[in-house]
Amino acid sequence: MAWQKLGQQLPFFYIGDPDHLPAGVSAINIADPAETADAARHGLPVLTHKFAAPAVAGKPAAQNAHDVIQVIKRGVELVNSGAASALCTAPIHKKALQDGAGFAFPGHTEFLAHLAGVKRVVMMLASEQLRVVPVTIHISIADVPKALTAELLSETITITNHAMQRDFNIPNPRIAVAGLNPHAGESGAMGHEEIDMITPLLDDLRRNNIKLIGPISADTMFHAAARKNYDVAICMYHDQALIPIKTLDFDRGVNVTLGLPFVRTSPDHGTAFDIAGKGIANPTSLIEALKMADRMVMARADA
Repeated sequence: MAWQKLGQQLPFFYIGDPDHLPAGVSAINIADPAETADAARHGLPVLTHKFAAPAVAGKPAAQNAHDVIQVIKRGVELVNSGAASALCTAPIHKKALQDGAGFAFPGHTEFLAHLAGVKRVVMMLASEQLRVVPVTIHISIADVPKALTAELLSETITITNHAMQRDFNIPNPRIAVAGLNPHAGESGAMGHEEIDMITPLLDDLRRNNIKLIGPISADTMFHAAARKNYDVAICMYHDQALIPIKTLDFDRGVNVTLGLPFVRTSPDHGTAFDIAGKGIANPTSLIEALKMADRMVMARADA
């Protein structure tokens, strides 16, 4: 469906087993990524990697775990070599990778950082209406205050600021920073993290010419008028960031990894095994992820 929508307008190729594609797909085998633009005129270009087991709609296959990992590695090799301009990853089933290959990473993002040799990367969720970055991600609320260190917050803001300049062509990005506590602590009445760590850190970063707004009470920073005042919002934990973007633009959100030496995007949804094989999946997030990857590549070229 993504190829039908984009075609030659934005040529991309699929790395994987052509036998795993739905019946009736016009797959065009390519031997080299350089063939993509021509192949995309006739069908979905496929750089073949045969998998160990067939794909059964709606069922994870641990037997294919090694092949999934190899395909991800191959994608990274292609972008690192310049053979491809960007990497757009499809959702993975983490437990199947753990069961079948002892996959030791929480997800795609951490694995890609490992392959790129990068110590710290940042997850951004982005759409036309909002860009958000959670500082802490897949941990319990109870663990957030301990995990939210000055070092982590500083690195997250610095990486985000650089990526907004390099990948989104915004020379002086305006970054809004949410508080951790309700009402951003309300001068210490509802928590001291803002007073003790967040505000002093933001003041230090401002001296490095980073345009920061905050800390702001999270319940006042996502309405339409507030969003006009910043280019990206830094949030302290997962749901503080993801609830507003998924409320505003559920189908068009894109997962972007900031801080990698190459462009990586992904649709902001999971494997959706409950609807696999039914032909009813919504391709919008994948299409938006491909478009955003293309825009980011162009921005890097202009930088």
